[in-house]
Amino acid sequence: MSVGCERKADLIQKLQQHLSSLGFRAGKRGLLELPGTGKESIRSLHSAQRSGRINSNLSFIKSKLPPLNKYFASGNEIDPLRISPTLQRISSGTWEGDLFRLASLTWSVPVSTGFGRRMRYLVWDNHHGKLIGLIAIGDPVFNLSVRDQLIGWNSKQRGDRLVNIMDAYVLGAVPPYNMLLGGKLIACMVRSKNIYDDFAKQYGNTTGIISTEQKKARLLAVTTSSSMGRSSIYNRLKLDGVEYFKPIGFTGGWGHFHIPDELFLELRSYLRLAKHPYADDHQFGGGPNWRLRTIRAALSALGFKADLLRHGIQREVFISMLAQNAPQLFRTGEGIPNTDSLHSAEDVASLALERWVIPRSIRREDYKHWESNDIEASIFGSTPSRGLSHDHPTTTLQGG
Repeated sequence: MSVGCERKADLIQKLQQHLSSLGFRAGKRGLLELPGTGKESIRSLHSAQRSGRINSNLSFIKSKLPPLNKYFASGNEIDPLRISPTLQRISSGTWEGDLFRLASLTWSVPVSTGFGRRMRYLVWDNHHGKLIGLIAIGDPVFNLSVRDQLIGWNSKQRGDRLVNIMDAYVLGAVPPYNMLLGGKLIACMVRSKNIYDDFAKQYGNTTGIISTEQKKARLLAVTTSSSMGRSSIYNRLKLDGVEYFKPIGFTGGWGHFHIPDELFLELRSYLRLAKHPYADDHQFGGGPNWRLRTIRAALSALGFKADLLRHGIQREVFISMLAQNAPQLFRTGEGIPNTDSLHSAEDVASLALERWVIPRSIRREDYKHWESNDIEASIFGSTPSRGLSHDHPTTTLQGG
């Protein structure tokens, strides 16, 4: 048996064993069948991916957790009536960037790094000097059928105007603020004048990486999806009659989160042996769905059907229209965005505190039992991670 044949047989066996260990079974026509659709089942399916992510960050956690732990609150330190949320935009290579990375490791579903254009924020409680949660928005996927059906644009219109949409791939609160419905507060802050203006400043005059065309981008809408199927965090997000996020449907259940990083590297190595271009064409210019296409190419080369990428977890998709006339602008490309209903992030947060956070603190006082030192256990999974988070795992949303 040649080296190539041995590598192929070994990879086939590893894939089959890995999927079996996650609980997947071969169903009709070779489709994967889920072991369950509840949230615990979904967390279990992500467990290998999450373990790999934690293991690859062990040295980072060891060096950064001790000095940064002071920014995580204990519940008994928090006076809900004095919480004062504010946004801080951050960059890589700073201690704030390290804090973002550390906090994201508490998510029960691994957080992606995003691709293309990206804007990342810490949400602080100014009064208490503690971290409430995280926001990160980045380029959306090209194909998302529920979004495209809602807007009603054709493929050319989408190609021309998708630059005006971003996707919130990290969105959520850390303990103990998540126990006070801080996830709802943070989600609402996405639809704010701060983020609209930040986007205009950085990406208002941009050149499309794939199209190479000059485009005057305006942040007209932000999408997000629930990592756990149906979401209770993003539903009914209205303040003063303004809808901050609304549900628009579900994804088709395609993606690649069930192919962990270690196995992905082996698939790339196999493609490199076969001199396939996807093995190393990892720049964004190759397309935002490069990882998915790379896995599909490797599976095909190994004799698997592309249906192996249909994991079956349908994520609920939500959209926030920052401009009231966004649907019209997406379809026609003409007009001026109506952003009269946009408020500052601080004003939005103030409304959310009155609507959700303060009433929850009165009804339920379990947040007071959270200790800041529990963050370490939350990262390593020795206690349930309570981050009511939105994150696109390393899976990219696919149209369905």
